[in-house]
Amino acid sequence: MTANELRELYLSFYVERRHKIAAAASLVPEDDASVLYTTAGMQPLIPYLLGRKHPNGNRLVNVQRCVRTGDIEEVGDDYHLTVFEMLGNWSLGDYFKEEAISMSFIFLTEKLGIPKDKLAVTVHKGNEKVPVDREAAETWIKMGIDEENIFYYGDEENWWGPAGETGPCGPDSEMFYVNDIPDCNENCGPACSCGKYVELGNNVFMTYNKGKDGSLTVLKQKNIDVGLGFERLLILANGLSNVYETDLFTPIINELEKLTEKKYDETTKNSFRIIAEHIRASVFILADPTKIVPSNSEQGYIVRRLIRRAIRKILQQEISENILPDLATIVIESYKDAYPQVKEREVYIKNELVKEYEKFNRTLKSGLKMADRIIGKLSGDEELNGEDAFKLYDTYGFPLELTVELTEERNKTVDIEGFNKCFKKHQEKSRTSAAGKFKGGLAENNEKSVRLHTATHLLNAGLRHILGDTVYQRGSHINAERLRFDFSFDRKMTKEELLKVESFVNEAINMGIDVEMQKMSVDEAKAIGAIGIFDSKYESEVKVYSIEGYSKEICGGPHVSNTDELGHFKIMKEQSSSAGVRRIKAVIE
Repeated sequence: MTANELRELYLSFYVERRHKIAAAASLVPEDDASVLYTTAGMQPLIPYLLGRKHPNGNRLVNVQRCVRTGDIEEVGDDYHLTVFEMLGNWSLGDYFKEEAISMSFIFLTEKLGIPKDKLAVTVHKGNEKVPVDREAAETWIKMGIDEENIFYYGDEENWWGPAGETGPCGPDSEMFYVNDIPDCNENCGPACSCGKYVELGNNVFMTYNKGKDGSLTVLKQKNIDVGLGFERLLILANGLSNVYETDLFTPIINELEKLTEKKYDETTKNSFRIIAEHIRASVFILADPTKIVPSNSEQGYIVRRLIRRAIRKILQQEISENILPDLATIVIESYKDAYPQVKEREVYIKNELVKEYEKFNRTLKSGLKMADRIIGKLSGDEELNGEDAFKLYDTYGFPLELTVELTEERNKTVDIEGFNKCFKKHQEKSRTSAAGKFKGGLAENNEKSVRLHTATHLLNAGLRHILGDTVYQRGSHINAERLRFDFSFDRKMTKEELLKVESFVNEAINMGIDVEMQKMSVDEAKAIGAIGIFDSKYESEVKVYSIEGYSKEICGGPHVSNTDELGHFKIMKEQSSSAGVRRIKAVIE
């Protein structure tokens, strides 16, 4: 079974059961500042799980690309990936446990042909607040799962949520494939990491609302959230032993063999897998319509890390030329039917890979000199401290493994724990800087911030009018005092350009134009020239806010009713935000 066939099989299975296909979201979450990337299929659906009506109804299904980098050092084993696809289906107040479990079981056993005796499941064992989940356990038994393959765990293993301090939450039931290997001990089960049990997916039963005092009350709208690991199911559907044997990776590995003139074997296996996984992940991230650029902060920091780690592994294969664009071509050709945006953004993807390769080559040379200097100062048994190791990583793009190799060559060690502390601190800083990226960028929802939000639309239109339509919004943060607007542009704006943008915005304000909202399809929005990220993130109906003659933009709101409510617009500062991204701070007076 090919990857395309599995996607189609899953979607058609649930469509036959009255589910509507929900649009997949961008890899950069629109309404969630807690993470840099979309990490789960349910993440974009949180507002609907909280009770908002979804335009496609209360039974949904989709395939969502996700990014998780917590296990990046594990990439190269049989399963771990930084970018993966998640198969998801949801019930928003419609069916509940029995029907959700039944459909999951039928899909796994009848559609994918997994023997039921090779499946194990977990259910919540209950506590002082909630009872043991008998309904889930009894449903699994009724479907044909042996009682000995049903495991009961507590909150740590079988409880989901809430996403924040309060909100929807509930027990869940995970599904596992049982490998033919001995138990690791007498208590061996799905909670082990011994490899006998491989997680396939999870059924979340959103039953309760958690209050600030920790109390649980039963929800009026109970929801189902089912997520299945696409790549792992593809392995099982084809009787393979690891993800790199699937058609997601074999074309990339075959090309690597050709370009390096080396065989994929035990000697090269780990490096080939890391290169293949990281180039595939980088292509997906760079193809995202949010126009992510490799940099030292936020989303750009992640893609830069992936690209440079791949380059390091390529250099270890004694390949001096840049083969990243060749590998990207293979990824693009493999995914262009399922994800057309990878083909549409092929030129951009390859250009960024070339630029990053050249930058890393330059920093590698200067970084080696710095590493020699720092390591050369170590005496006796002194180890390289975490701060210096992180400096080499953050300033020169040195992967920790490269620093370890350099120190080992001199019979020295690295303070790994100290490096990890510095890295964690950097991650927290990046996440903090991402805070406030809520819908429309509003950190607060008051009269002043709503006025600034409308001014942001005019600013976006003004920048595109003065600088050209390659300008694209990269983020915004709005509070009651000022707006901050990030946009794609590769140089500092001139004073003349800034004055022209200011004049454009103030002209629209002085005209006293009504701000009109219309609901329409994405195709209709495109047809009238509305600005938006035209990928699969939009639902069947969107809101378009128009300021006639100046701005048309897809947005969730809120806005003023007429531009004369805004006051005088003034740009306070224009500066660099990150590579290829500029930032404007402005106020209304």
